[in-house]
Amino acid sequence: MSKLVLSQINVYPIKSLGGFPLKRAKLTRTGFEHDRKWMLINTENTFMTQRKYPQMSLVSVEVHVDFLLLKHKTKNLETFKLPVTEAQGELIEVGVWNDICEAVFVGKEIDQWLSEALDQPCRLVQMPEATHRYVEKEYAKNNETVGFADAYPFLMIGEESLNDLNGRLKEAVPMNRFRPNLVFSGGEPYIEDKFHEMRIGGQSFHAVKPCARCVLLTVNQQTGEKGSEPLKTLSTYRKNGNSVYFGQNLLHQNQGTVAVGDSIEVLSWK
Repeated sequence: MSKLVLSQINVYPIKSLGGFPLKRAKLTRTGFEHDRKWMLINTENTFMTQRKYPQMSLVSVEVHVDFLLLKHKTKNLETFKLPVTEAQGELIEVGVWNDICEAVFVGKEIDQWLSEALDQPCRLVQMPEATHRYVEKEYAKNNETVGFADAYPFLMIGEESLNDLNGRLKEAVPMNRFRPNLVFSGGEPYIEDKFHEMRIGGQSFHAVKPCARCVLLTVNQQTGEKGSEPLKTLSTYRKNGNSVYFGQNLLHQNQGTVAVGDSIEVLSWK
């Protein structure tokens, strides 16, 4: 088997908005630093995603030392600087899938900017350090917590898995359709399905379950347009029961750092 090497690290600071590539990332209690620490909510205080609002893909988020920089890809809006410090706003309860957890309103200015950017009323919330949202008990190892990600702190995909999928598509799709945190080179297609325990740059990870995919995959991240692919093709050969799987969800044990170029050592297989 060819050597497995970490080739991309991506974080998605505001759930369902644009991702940002990093060369090196710090592991925190809930995943990568800043990853899914913020989230947009509707008037019912429920999370918003590209599944219903594909225009969310048109807002890019850059990670800087002290702030996030928000830009709209097509609208002539001024960029918005959002401090990464803990917000001091009103504490409220918000819904993320089946979970209800406490979050903090960030501020009226960012709410106005995002509402204009998305042509949709919305508010931005941040998950405070005091909030603990737990991963599903049947897959947890040590009562792990997660930010506003769908269910787990990390998603990993192999480059060869995407290459195999693209070989089946009329038009190839980029990796950003799948919103992974960790991408690696080497190995055969879908080798990540077989991972159990691994070490990346000295940090320990545990593969818990394949990632069930949804219509978000069909949103072009550059244009915001929705189609049928690649979900249509994936469903012909990656379906199990009622779900289509692509990528592997991970938990972690340490709070160190990982970097692009780190080798991936698989310690045990499923």
